[in-house]
Amino acid sequence: MSLRIPARAPLSTESEIAEVAAIPGLARALALYRLDMRTEATKEWLWTIRGMDDRKLLAAAELARRNEAWDRAISTADKTVFAHNFSVRYLAPYREVLAEKARSRDLEEPWVLGVVRQESRFIIGAKSSAGATGLMQVMRPTAKWVAQRMRMKNFSWARLHEPDLNATLGTYYLKHVLNQFDGSPVLAAAAYNAGPSRARLWRGTAPVEGAIFVETIPFGETRDYVKKVMANTVYYAAVLGTEPTPLKTRLGMVLPRRSAEDVKSTQNGSVLQ
Repeated sequence: MSLRIPARAPLSTESEIAEVAAIPGLARALALYRLDMRTEATKEWLWTIRGMDDRKLLAAAELARRNEAWDRAISTADKTVFAHNFSVRYLAPYREVLAEKARSRDLEEPWVLGVVRQESRFIIGAKSSAGATGLMQVMRPTAKWVAQRMRMKNFSWARLHEPDLNATLGTYYLKHVLNQFDGSPVLAAAAYNAGPSRARLWRGTAPVEGAIFVETIPFGETRDYVKKVMANTVYYAAVLGTEPTPLKTRLGMVLPRRSAEDVKSTQNGSVLQ
């Protein structure tokens, strides 16, 4: 059975958006975002939207969307209880770039968007404590490895924040791990988050349903990551109106590891966090 997303609530009126825009906490948060003080801005935003009802949350989410604070738009729309707008919950900024890269790698667009939503919430300046950068949170060693494989002549670390380059590197690596793991998006997502070596070790000695495999992932962060990426994929497919595929079908079967994989090592540093 394919997913049906809830009917969209009536769109926020201009007066509703103006009302939330006048709230000092949200105005401060947006000003802090413009100054690239993301940590402070997020704290201010989260504190201010506490206790808001669904209509105010939807208006605040639209305010964030208009100001290209994609992460706040997504997370705020995600908090509604009865009135929903899944087109904001599952925004797709830079869709043209990401869709083109997905097509060029023969990757499913909703899956790529699902990865990006989980990795960066579409914030091009996102950077993790481990150094993962940009839309697809590409690690420097991975970027260097992919750039060499692609024989890029204009590659530089400073360009990792560029959506086009980041998506090029990220989708190349995503396709690489998908091929490594028999086309399993579950294993590929696990490898993208925790590294191919770990994902390879997590495979058992017999086939297992993807849903069961996910629950056996020993790293809580990766287990949660894979669940969210796969759920994101289903929702993006529904929002974008692409061919509906039930989550169970997408999860598929995880095949046992091959004996050769027990000793095979991954390329040095080619891990995305």
